[in-house]
Amino acid sequence: MASTLITVAPTGAETAKADWPALPTTLDELVETAKRCESAGAAMIHIHIRDGEHQPTLDLGRLTDTVTAVRENTGLIVQLSTGGAVTDPYDHRLRVLDAVPDSCSLTMGTVNFGDDVFMNPWPFVTQLYQLTQEREVVPEFELFDLGHVAALHRLLDKYGLPYGGRVHCDLVMGVPGGMPGTADALVAAVNALPDAVTSWSATGIGRTALPVALAALSKGGNLRVGMEDTLTLAKGQPVTHNAELVERAATLATLAQRPPMSPDEARDLLNVKRDR
Repeated sequence: MASTLITVAPTGAETAKADWPALPTTLDELVETAKRCESAGAAMIHIHIRDGEHQPTLDLGRLTDTVTAVRENTGLIVQLSTGGAVTDPYDHRLRVLDAVPDSCSLTMGTVNFGDDVFMNPWPFVTQLYQLTQEREVVPEFELFDLGHVAALHRLLDKYGLPYGGRVHCDLVMGVPGGMPGTADALVAAVNALPDAVTSWSATGIGRTALPVALAALSKGGNLRVGMEDTLTLAKGQPVTHNAELVERAATLATLAQRPPMSPDEARDLLNVKRDR
């Protein structure tokens, strides 16, 4: 690849606004974040939303308003999380597609998530996948462990290619309960990916952010960064804006002679629907 897809995940569902005031949780904050991160080198934004009390929500009206606002103010590919918070019911997670995003996350199995369990049973995975095909939404397959890689083989073999014909996945590494954020784990996961995979990115949680980013670039992958995954730039140095993480990723990608791709280039890579 001649360039690097940088995805920003600015909010997530785990961090409290009271603990990290810089976390973008309002619509205005998300739009401002999206604009600055696009300027810094991001081409796609992975969105979780919060309610008026800054708590995670999958409220369809808020989701729809967020998709519209980000589209009106940036050229970023808009990807909505279908994971939500670990407590969200399956029907609410399926309903996310009603907000008509360009892309959505699709986690390929259940995983221990710190002290919680992120539930993704096979019937839910297949229902969500078929719904993305029907709605013409490009899924990003989230892989927290090697078992999830095996499940991706199974899914593609049984249900065929996603809308657009491209298969893009993200290795989520360093979650307590999932695969470690190491170069060895990344190489093992990438080597096990289905032949149908056309692009992949990697996410390092917390202190694994830099090792995973460097390993991903050296292996030909793309990058996901953001305050959903990482709250410090270094020990004792908190992130004050998601753009700082995007800028660092863009610098690393440029040093690797694979500079950040534009949103239009990312649309070609993922083959997302262009007339929404």
